[in-house]
Amino acid sequence: MESASNQHSQASPVEAERPQPAVIIPEGSSGAHRAFVAWFYKLTIEQRVLTGFSLVFVGILIVSAISYYNTNILLTNSGLDGRSHDLIQLLNTMDDAMSEAEDVHRRYLVTGEASYLEAHKKVVRQKPTFTAYLNDLIRESPEQQQRAGLLDRMMDRQLSAESKATAQFQEGGFRAVKKIAFEGAGKRELGVIHQIIMEMDAHERQAVGRRVVASAAGTRTTVALLGIGALLQLVLLAWVYYFIRHDITERRRVAGELQRRGELLEAANKELEAFSYSVSHDLRAPLRHIDGYAALLRKSVEQSLNEKAARYLQTISDSATQMGQLIDDLLVFSRMGRQEMLHTTIHLDQLIKHILSDLRLDLQGREISWTIAALPAVQGDPSMLRQVFMNLIANAVKFTSTRPIARIEIGVVEDSGSREIVLFVRDNGVGFDMQYAPKLFGVFQRLHRADEFEGTGIGLANVRRIVHRHGGRAWAESVPDKGATFYVALPRRGHGV
Repeated sequence: MESASNQHSQASPVEAERPQPAVIIPEGSSGAHRAFVAWFYKLTIEQRVLTGFSLVFVGILIVSAISYYNTNILLTNSGLDGRSHDLIQLLNTMDDAMSEAEDVHRRYLVTGEASYLEAHKKVVRQKPTFTAYLNDLIRESPEQQQRAGLLDRMMDRQLSAESKATAQFQEGGFRAVKKIAFEGAGKRELGVIHQIIMEMDAHERQAVGRRVVASAAGTRTTVALLGIGALLQLVLLAWVYYFIRHDITERRRVAGELQRRGELLEAANKELEAFSYSVSHDLRAPLRHIDGYAALLRKSVEQSLNEKAARYLQTISDSATQMGQLIDDLLVFSRMGRQEMLHTTIHLDQLIKHILSDLRLDLQGREISWTIAALPAVQGDPSMLRQVFMNLIANAVKFTSTRPIARIEIGVVEDSGSREIVLFVRDNGVGFDMQYAPKLFGVFQRLHRADEFEGTGIGLANVRRIVHRHGGRAWAESVPDKGATFYVALPRRGHGV
């Protein structure tokens, strides 16, 4: 970017020497228009391109916003139309059902056939369902809700009158209900029901008509706006093409600069690697001196040291040891990103056995119940994956140290159709709170105090880095004081990186 600035500053005097084109402003223009034209002619070509790009982009945003608003209205009206059609269909169904109830009830009173009574009872059973569905469809229309309340009461009155007539028939026979049978027990209520349904149907059809008109107008507006938007996009593409064409030389220069900086970065990485080894060596020497002279001091004045002073010396030695371990872990973490990977078949059963053999000194005096399933073979780097499972198993051993009987399980999640092999290490240790799970695999992230459990907070960061280099994933699940499960997902053969 520095060279671009120099080019611009060098070109400015030349541009100043060129004759400026005459600014032609139409007569009769307003003061604001004349000021805008004069301002526009003062801009450089690049500034004009950017100004045009911005104006067209703002225009597209406005058109898009209005089109989005109209489309939302159209979709809302479409949903309401669907609800209205369902309501109209339901009203017709309810009208037919109440008419059928009145008809079969009169037939029952005349003939005494039980089948007619069963048909009437079926309508009675359907009535609550109809009412509930109706109330759901009109929940946003207070006017329709008033009609629906009246309709519900009239339906109840019709069915109640028919039920009373049925009871009279069953007690006194046809003579007791002769007049009712010919007139209809709920005939008057049925007429009111028909009237209410007609009013609700007409109201809903008018609402549908209004929405259709509004949707049609919105659609026409949206189509026109989309046409304007397409035109603006063409203008925008023209501006972009013009801008890219004039900018291609600068891009090539930047690409060359990036390539040069990439080469410098590669050289810097090599220097950083050499520097890290040098620093680690220089840091270890004073740490050894601190630890050694602390030990000599303790030995020389051991008889005169009180308990507090002895604790101070021990803290110095422990801190020096921890710092040395931290340096070693940082070096391992740094090398892990640059180390060349091998791709070979690894038998995890044998790998786990070797790890447990190496940890036998740490397991002395511990009562641990091991559950190790038959583990599959995977593709990867043996030394790297050994470090993954060494860290996970060592963590399980460490965080179960407070348990009288530690239980550690190593297994595989069976899923033959998956593209991954998911392995896990589960323990019954102290666990952790899942709200801190995102920090678990970070460098120097610890979820327990150093005086509770030792460690540098780099082991799990190494685990995730190695697993990612194998094209896999690593995560953990836990409940505080109920143990933790660490998962490692590696690609199956043929699906790896």
